[in-house]
Amino acid sequence: MKVVHVTPTRFGADGLFGGGERYPLELARALAEGVDCTLLTFGTAAGVWRQSGGLSVCQVRAAGYWRGHIAHPLGPGLLTALAGADVVHAHQLHSLPALVAALGARARGQRTAVTDHGLLGDDPRGRRRGLFDRFLLVSAFSARVLDAPAARTALLYGGVDVQRFAPRPAEPRDGVLFVGRLTPHKGVDRLLAALPSGARLTIAGTTGHDARPPERDYPALLRRLAAGRDARFVVPAPDADLPALYRCARVFVLPSVERTVYGRLVAVSELLGLTLLEAMASGTPVVASRLGGIPEIVEDGVTGFLVPPGDVAALRDRLAELLGRPRLAARLGAAARERVLERFTWRACAERCLAAYAALLAAQAGGRRPHAA
Repeated sequence: MKVVHVTPTRFGADGLFGGGERYPLELARALAEGVDCTLLTFGTAAGVWRQSGGLSVCQVRAAGYWRGHIAHPLGPGLLTALAGADVVHAHQLHSLPALVAALGARARGQRTAVTDHGLLGDDPRGRRRGLFDRFLLVSAFSARVLDAPAARTALLYGGVDVQRFAPRPAEPRDGVLFVGRLTPHKGVDRLLAALPSGARLTIAGTTGHDARPPERDYPALLRRLAAGRDARFVVPAPDADLPALYRCARVFVLPSVERTVYGRLVAVSELLGLTLLEAMASGTPVVASRLGGIPEIVEDGVTGFLVPPGDVAALRDRLAELLGRPRLAARLGAAARERVLERFTWRACAERCLAAYAALLAAQAGGRRPHAA
């Protein structure tokens, strides 16, 4: 079986550091341990190289970007790079590369799959969705957002490298941690308001990509709100530093909101939350907003706590509880890691993905239309 994953934006120092970029890379790495797998992405120059573990990376030169959007690169070499694949697996349903890849694959008789990571777009008549044989999605919430056809949908969820992200019992833990892009829908302003007296907060990640004011000024707003609090910013946070940040925190927080501090409603919030899984794998209990796909991975009172989105008082209470009760925090953190080991490793995610590929190709070999399988 030969599989090509198509992702519009790369993960890394010369790309982006978001979950939508990390997910295709980590899934493709795990798949490459058992099948011929290529990660196809876009950059300033064309190139092909192989990573440790057997994953082949093919970078198509981006000749430009449709409407100037980073998720819509124009790559003339895309279709050529897909030749010979049995399955073309696109990421970001509404990206231009996903559309081009799906059209090219169907013309060649290749099977198609798609995983979405929250890129917004319109598909009122379902024509774009009709180009894909399988929807391999990160959560049931994602399936509802996309209105994905149940008969063609399987849930992959997500994964984490449990060797890289792991607790070290001898290391002391202290304070509150947030990791992510500093964009308004992440709700870090609410976290600053909720920080209990005397608590230390580390805000790690990257600045956002909002183009319009006032959203683009959000990182500056956060620094103003942090004045007088024990808060430090690690921005940008080197990827190599993340494991230590997670395992040394007393509690990890993902305070995403449904309405930003600027009053804007968030159409699609957290589809899953890879940072939650990384914290859980590190034995760190989590406090997160009860929205999107988060309740599908965080069990309230067992692996962490869920709070109403934007509820500063509830967030403060849960933070104070975990900071003031180390044994409770340790118990929830241990349960969180066990949950990850049971369901949310990249190997488990890859196995679910391979089962979906196998069913798709079996339907093709049996002469059945994949859409009816």
